[in-house]
Amino acid sequence: MKKFVGYEKGINFGGWFSQCNHTRAHYDTFLTEQDVAEAASWGIDHIRLPVDYELLETENGTPTSYGMNYLQKMVDWCAKYQLHLLLDLHKTCGYSFDKGEQECGFFTSEVLQERFYRLWERLAHQFGDNDQIAFELLNEVTDRRDFEKWKEISQQCIQRIRKIAPNVYILLGGYDHNCIKAIPDLQLPYDARVVYNFHCYEPIIFTHQGAYWVEGMPETFRLSFPDTTTHYAAQQKKLTAQGLNMVDLVTDAQVETLECTYFETLFAEAVAVAEARGTTLYCGEYGVIDRADMDSTVAWYQAIHAAFEKYGIGRAAWCYKGLDFGWIDRRLAKKLQPYL
Repeated sequence: MKKFVGYEKGINFGGWFSQCNHTRAHYDTFLTEQDVAEAASWGIDHIRLPVDYELLETENGTPTSYGMNYLQKMVDWCAKYQLHLLLDLHKTCGYSFDKGEQECGFFTSEVLQERFYRLWERLAHQFGDNDQIAFELLNEVTDRRDFEKWKEISQQCIQRIRKIAPNVYILLGGYDHNCIKAIPDLQLPYDARVVYNFHCYEPIIFTHQGAYWVEGMPETFRLSFPDTTTHYAAQQKKLTAQGLNMVDLVTDAQVETLECTYFETLFAEAVAVAEARGTTLYCGEYGVIDRADMDSTVAWYQAIHAAFEKYGIGRAAWCYKGLDFGWIDRRLAKKLQPYL
């Protein structure tokens, strides 16, 4: 499979312009140029930058006077430290992967869809001729029932971007929180610069152990990694009976132990699909919650890293700071740099 050059090893700067308190004070202080320099020192080649529409628009859709300036500052910092930048629209008006955001209506409203297209057109006018920048249309379509409509919307959005920015790379993901199993159901790439995108937090009961925001997940639940598939499947069954409502691919595993071969098996079909369709794969998010023990966290990163390297899959770890996954918060960088 061909490589996604410039986007092979990265880190997410989540919580800065997304999943945050949208104030100028937050934008000015949460992350700075020093953080870009620090991340660059880890040997990465890019940063994935999640952005909510609130940075760029008012509630009624009027472009903010400052939003593009913040993004341009980040573009300039990435250029200074020789990093590529992936702009990820994490939330659009009417849709968020997080139900707690109470965004709704996007998949049924032509007005909201048009607003989405126009936002991307503005981004394309601003950044579309910069060959160090790529676009990710939307973070994590969650409900499979919205997928057919998402295929229509994403195709229309790509067409409109292409009229402005014919050469920018555009990332496209599927359903179930960008599950890798959705890759075969994606439409054929619009052109050679459309990349298939997925997220990987498998096994979710490990990477999200004790997560307070996951329905049915006890905050005291803990698991180690690696472990037997049988043990994980039993734990998954128990949590499902208690109300856990998340897609988890442990029961589909074709291996006895959850380690590197698990990820190799998990990725194999998507890799074959990408190769057959002349595109490549990119994993925009992967990571382990800060409640997991350090040895298990490192072992999980070692295992998934080996599979990424085997197939040549570009990726960006979640995440640099905060949001219960922060690398610098747990002082993980030195331990995990070899496995970016």
